Amino acid sequence: MMTSIDFLSWVRGPVFIMATAIFVFGISLRLLEIVSLRRKPDYSAPRGSRMVGGMRTLFSRSMYDKSTFQRSAFTIVAGYIFHLGLFIVTFLSVPHILLFRELFGFDWFGLPTILIDAVTVITLLAMLVLLIHRLKNPVRRFLSTFENYVVWTVTFLPLLTGYMAYHHSVFPYPLMLGLHILSVEILMVVFPFTQLMHTFTLFMARWHTGANAGHRGIQV
Repeated sequence: MMTSIDFLSWVRGPVFIMATAIFVFGISLRLLEIVSLRRKPDYSAPRGSRMVGGMRTLFSRSMYDKSTFQRSAFTIVAGYIFHLGLFIVTFLSVPHILLFRELFGFDWFGLPTILIDAVTVITLLAMLVLLIHRLKNPVRRFLSTFENYVVWTVTFLPLLTGYMAYHHSVFPYPLMLGLHILSVEILMVVFPFTQLMHTFTLFMARWHTGANAGHRGIQV
């Protein structure tokens, strides 16, 4: 029978290798598909700068106009809290930074544990609030697909299990840590083939849209 130590070794060894391979292969494949798309050459005379247009759109599409914010303030604010919190917990938590140093050979500054704890709780609450809002709003519920809920689940679980592992909650630490690592590996496997891929394609799409508009002298 597999012990908690055996389970931890399993997820840190062969499962991690397989998840990483799928993650890298999937992202590379998706990016290659995008880059290889054939686009018709633009023979029109340039009326502006592609660089300026691309940079402008990268920033302008990250902000919301007043009317849009008034209509969807709750979703926008909760969404920004969730995304910012996820970034902070992933890249500024000291245990994660130590892992990155082990894998890539370099590190950076981390935030105090008490601050990471607070950000984790706030991020989890923001995700729960967004899920409840989706379920209670008839339009959002109708537009939601099975993939939306899968993406929410595989994003939520690493945060929850990581918090529980750090505080030695529910299960013995080796088992809880193993469950946390496994949840991250599931996220890695799902990532390239779901909406999570927008982490990479979002900025590419915004740049492409802005660059084309800039070439035509249009502001978007």
